[in-house]
Amino acid sequence: MAQRLNLEEVGRLAGVSRSTVSRVVNDEPNVSADARRRVEEVISRTGYRPHAAARSLASNRAGVVGLVIPSAAQTLFDDPYFGRLILGVTAATNAMDRTLALFLFEEQSGDAIGQVVNSGMVDGVVVTATHIGDNTIAQLQEAGMPFVVCGRPDDQQSVFSVDVDNSGGARGVASYLAGIGYRRVGFIAPPSTTSAGVDRRRGFLQGAADEGLIVDGRVREGDWSEESGRAAMAELLNEDLDAVFVGSDRMAVGTIRALREAGLSCPEDVALVSFDGLLSPDQTSPRLTSVTQPVTEVGERAVQLLQSVIEDPARAPEQIVFPTSLRVGESCGAGLVQS
Repeated sequence: MAQRLNLEEVGRLAGVSRSTVSRVVNDEPNVSADARRRVEEVISRTGYRPHAAARSLASNRAGVVGLVIPSAAQTLFDDPYFGRLILGVTAATNAMDRTLALFLFEEQSGDAIGQVVNSGMVDGVVVTATHIGDNTIAQLQEAGMPFVVCGRPDDQQSVFSVDVDNSGGARGVASYLAGIGYRRVGFIAPPSTTSAGVDRRRGFLQGAADEGLIVDGRVREGDWSEESGRAAMAELLNEDLDAVFVGSDRMAVGTIRALREAGLSCPEDVALVSFDGLLSPDQTSPRLTSVTQPVTEVGERAVQLLQSVIEDPARAPEQIVFPTSLRVGESCGAGLVQS
């Protein structure tokens, strides 16, 4: 068990002053290599851990990172994206010996961000991308709070962000469907009020044009939910199509449901490719072919980037984009058509 030491006792054992121990603990400069080594040896030998509040006062930091999700709590529990993101953020904060604070609020909940930045509780925040035109990021910039966005912000070049290649992943779907022989393809797009929805729509439609896919009149928009996917597919059944690209896994579950309600099967009647890769293969029948995005890694990298912003406020904005990959399952019917 670690000894119950204070800074003075660590200094006595290391043969240095209390202030020197404090500078070592808070990783401050102006400490000789020999003094730092002796203090670190005592800390290692005794298992001494500085009191969190004392470290906060000494460094003028709270030791807390906030995760801001501008959505209702119900969305948090319904959408597997947020669970994966929280896992990544938690792993990174734990590795840095920081505390994670989770902030949830409705997108139109007044000055919720102001309450976060003025509370003095956090050193910086990771915020998920909001609807296009939302003022959350502008509020953070005005307050001078260090922050990193998970997703693509409106004003991308002025903000630290970590995202996935939504456009490239969706463009690859068009190429894949064309490559295995499909031509008449429907598209259930994510909401155009979000940057991910905009990027996936742009990427797929550009890819479809490049590959000669026939998509005109076969585009519907959902809202990420299973029910919106079901409703969109019910409308598309009136169109002549042999495959459909669905912009999220949750909407794809509803799409398969609509096909079954109409007495059709996937992929024999309508093949399907989705985007997210957040559902395990055994959660759907048939198993989804889906563009997978590394959400946990996005959360981890966002915290690491935030730490660098906290330590260097003058750092130039940086945008990190993770590649996606295609996980091939049964829903695309790759063996049913000829390229």
